Formats: sequence, C-alpha cells, structure tokens
Amino acid sequence: MADVAARTKLSKEQVVIKIHHLNNSRSQRILWLAEELELDYEIVRYQRQSPVPLAPPELKKIHPLGKSPVMVDGATTIAESGAIVEYLIDVYGRGRFRPAHGTTDYWKYVEWMHYAEGSAMLPLMLALYAGTLGDGAAPLRPRIDSEIANHFGYMEDALTGRSYFVGDGLTGADIQLLFVLEAAGEVLEGYPRLRDYRTRMQGRPAYGRAITKGGPYDLARNRARE
Repeated sequence: MADVAARTKLSKEQVVIKIHHLNNSRSQRILWLAEELELDYEIVRYQRQSPVPLAPPELKKIHPLGKSPVMVDGATTIAESGAIVEYLIDVYGRGRFRPAHGTTDYWKYVEWMHYAEGSAMLPLMLALYAGTLGDGAAPLRPRIDSEIANHFGYMEDALTGRSYFVGDGLTGADIQLLFVLEAAGEVLEGYPRLRDYRTRMQGRPAYGRAITKGGPYDLARNRARE
C-alpha cells in the first residue's frame, strides 16, 4: 500500500504511467479510464499500417504479442485492456469505479468485465472476417447474425431501468463494454437502450478529453483486432 500511495503523489513532472496507444483501437478505452481517474500519464503513439490496418511491428518491442494497449507503470507492464482496467482501478481508483469486493454487484461487475472480450466481441469479429470472404461466408452468416442478436439482446435487457451496467455509477465494466457498442456500429439501431447508453457515455467530459488526446476514432469503419 505504501508503494501505491507514493505513486499517487507523483507530480506532473514525474510521470510514471505510459500508455502505448494504437490509433483506432481498444487502447482508447484505457485513455478514457485514465481521464476518469485524473491520472498523470504519457501516451506513446503508434499508427496502424496501410492498406491492411494492422499494428506496426514496433509494438513487439513493448510486448511479445505486438498488440495494443500496453500499460507501463514503473516496473509493471501489463497488456490486455481488461487487465489494465483492473490494475488502474485497483491501484489508483481509491475505491471508485467498482463495487465493494464480495458484494452481489461486485460479482456481476466481474462477470461483465470478462464478458466484454470473452463473449460479446466474438460475433462482431466473426462478422468482420466473414465480410472479407464474400459469398464464401454465406453458410456462416445465419449463425453469426443469431449470435449478434443473442448478445446484443442480452445487453439491451441488462440496461432496462438502469443507467449503467452495474450499480449507480460508472465502473470498469462500462469502460470495457462501451468499446463493444462502438465496434457494433449500425447494429445498435435495433437496440435503443444500448444506443442511448453509448451516446451518454461518449458525452462524458473525460471521454471527450480522451478522444482529443488519443486522436481520430472510428470503430464502425475499422473493427480489426489490434
């Protein structure tokens, strides 16, 4: 705990946290959380390659997978956006952005945190790759479409009478899930609660600051994995 306290007292001239940020990627959610936490951090920028929008090889110097986001905080290096979200909230959240440990809401929070990448993104990624196959993907499309409807219907129902996915305020689960809803693009036209939720989250001041710092962001056009 002493180590955590010492890091939270660092001045702006003593930046420790570095966020390795690939444009138009999952790392944008880490910038958003950093702004919500009012952290001092440095952005290390990378641009997708062209014409295939893959991450550049330079990211492999930071982490063997060559993916983004990667966060470096002193001697700690973490990849995977969900793990970074948990780390930043644990170390710098001061009790904010997650329910109290062991409560019913806490376990629902844990479930949503894993769900975002464990289940919800899969049908969107399958739709993306199927789109590159043209008619060759026709046998897969009914299954992909049914899975998209299944998962987005599930999330739509979860927001019935709620402003957030867990509890009465923003949590790491919202940070994780908004990326899914942004990647969905026009899919959300059939899910009014999810569409309104996406608009509200994108209207948060911290989100706006993160977009300003992170640069152009258009997941509906580019859903490729980092």
